[in-house]
Amino acid sequence: MPAVAFYTLGCKVNFYDTEAIWQLFKQEGYDQVDFDEQTADVYLINTCTVTNTGDKKSRQIIRRAIRRNPDAIVAVTGCYAQTSPAEILDIPGVDLVVGTQDRDKILPYVKQIQESRQPVNAVRNIMKTRVFEEMDVPDFADRTRAFLKIQDGCNNFCTFCIIPWSRGLSRSREASSIIAQAHQLVEAGYKEIVLTGIHTGGYGDDLENYDLSDLLWDLEKVDGLERIRISSIEASQIDEKMLDVLKRSRKLVRHFHIPLQAGDDTVLKRMRRKYTTEEFYNKMLMIHKAMPDVAITTDVIVGFPGETDEMFRNGYNLMKKIGFSEMHVFPYSKRTGTPAARMEDQVDEDVKNARVHELIELSEQMQLAYAQKFVGQVLEVIPEGEPKGLKNSGRVHGYSDNYIDIVFEGSTELNGQVCQVLLTEAGVNESQGKLIRVVDSSLRAAAL
Repeated sequence: MPAVAFYTLGCKVNFYDTEAIWQLFKQEGYDQVDFDEQTADVYLINTCTVTNTGDKKSRQIIRRAIRRNPDAIVAVTGCYAQTSPAEILDIPGVDLVVGTQDRDKILPYVKQIQESRQPVNAVRNIMKTRVFEEMDVPDFADRTRAFLKIQDGCNNFCTFCIIPWSRGLSRSREASSIIAQAHQLVEAGYKEIVLTGIHTGGYGDDLENYDLSDLLWDLEKVDGLERIRISSIEASQIDEKMLDVLKRSRKLVRHFHIPLQAGDDTVLKRMRRKYTTEEFYNKMLMIHKAMPDVAITTDVIVGFPGETDEMFRNGYNLMKKIGFSEMHVFPYSKRTGTPAARMEDQVDEDVKNARVHELIELSEQMQLAYAQKFVGQVLEVIPEGEPKGLKNSGRVHGYSDNYIDIVFEGSTELNGQVCQVLLTEAGVNESQGKLIRVVDSSLRAAAL
């Protein structure tokens, strides 16, 4: 059997796309091998370009693949491939560059290159693409939560972000196709589906009279599906229709990832974000009212150009007031080609790092405080396997619907099952629990 090896950099959408490309190779009789441990006939690198570091890491991995087997076909796809195809083809040994569209043509190109050994640049202008690229993933290796891509691209053009140029404008997947894949995933044994996209909450922006709320109600009807999770959604997209879903849905989990990015109005305006701090805070109150005990996680960029100590302090106080259940904190990193990279008032690296550490400490305090509220309560957890670093420990870990990572005694046979677990001890990043019982999902479906 011919062998293919994959290396994926970047976000969950990239990992989904790699899984979809693997399905195409699998159908052609390829075997998948480990990128670093076995020799492959084809190496496919799915690249990231969200930061300059992402570009650099992508180039390093491409060169590593070429060294692994100089006779192999080296194909490069993803966001860095979309924005800088010529730069990639300048690396001796690269055979094929495909951007963030036309991934279904990778195999025909591979066959063409095997015959001609002539490099191919197959990147087209993504800004002209208006149709979602259909790529099904009926199963995920080693995952108990299935990802379901519903959207691609972004219309926001934040000043720090290159993604609209690498992914194009927002494109929504047809609802019938999403529902069909959801049924497929449930049949494959998945109890939880994570809806993902580049700008997931923008689903439906290009459709007529159908948006994310409508899609959630249609997914609610999928028998056997226990949990629906949204990978990320903007505060501005939580409208009255969505709040109604939060109140009444039996399957939407009590967890939302809502990027704040900055907690000061001046910084938000310079970032070209579409809300004020007051609007964001009020939206958080509405979400908590519609879905009590909800976990809200967020992204924060620290040290954006022009961020003063006072602006940072405003943000710190707002985050503390909101009480996120966890924050992903990033120091601002210049991304060549974005308006923010050209701004003159860049923040000193030492100042950035000090602020990052302060917010990480706040995040850990809030994460612990959130988990402590549920000590003594029974939560539903879907185990994902053994905890990191605890091989053959007789313990497993998994996430509750409100995204608390709980470790408890049990075997990996529980993976993918809905378990009722008593939370006994709260912790940062990891809490402890005790298995009460495994839920029979067939009985639950009958009760619903």
